[in-house]
Amino acid sequence: MPASVTALSTTAVKGMQLRQVERVKLDELGARGDRSFCVIDERCRMVNGKQVGELQAVVADHDPGTGDLSLSFPDGARVDGSIEYAANVRFRFFSREIEGRELRGPWSAALSEFVGRPLRLVAPKIAVDRGPEGATSLISRASLRRLAEVAERDSVDARRFRMLIEIDGVAAHEEDRWVGRHVRVGEALLAPHGHVGRCLVTSRDPESGEVDLPTLDLLRSYRNHVVSTEPLPFGIYGQVLEPGVVRIGDAIELDG
Repeated sequence: MPASVTALSTTAVKGMQLRQVERVKLDELGARGDRSFCVIDERCRMVNGKQVGELQAVVADHDPGTGDLSLSFPDGARVDGSIEYAANVRFRFFSREIEGRELRGPWSAALSEFVGRPLRLVAPKIAVDRGPEGATSLISRASLRRLAEVAERDSVDARRFRMLIEIDGVAAHEEDRWVGRHVRVGEALLAPHGHVGRCLVTSRDPESGEVDLPTLDLLRSYRNHVVSTEPLPFGIYGQVLEPGVVRIGDAIELDG
């Protein structure tokens, strides 16, 4: 079976629940509308599902064309409005300090009430972990099936790993060998630069945020000695060399 795209997953706010879409438009900053915003705490540090698992139960819906943003909570509550920006704010984004614009509106107060601690919603230039060199990410269904075998489960939800592009038609972890090559996905040309090393957020259920699977122990049991750019690798990340639209069903073509 030729390799092709089987799922595309995005979220308007980093750390919130992923939603599957039929198409994405890729440019040098990643998928348009994906991770347009992120959440910071009272110490001006970015937080995600690793620190605040409840975020994964919140669904964000953003229309970049109109600027409308809504947050839906598991109890059925919903807050929405049109985006307006307050002052610029500098905050810690993993190991580096970046700048973003704080959002005016009801969202920060609703999030703070939901998780029980002060949080603010901000809009950085780019909110993917590795910047433009990691603007896209990719995982194969075969790799997910292999992990499910190790976990002795029927399946493992791909959304645990928060990858943009899911593909099928390749062997388990075949994508590991694509680092350093060029990959055509639909209209876009990607340059995979590294393997995605995993952290504790993958142990959380992708909808409830509850810890329910020891993913790091599972990966350590069979991936600990894999030669990779980051420890406990599962999937790859890369740069967008040529922008374009990617749709479910699009073919995957490797250089050479």
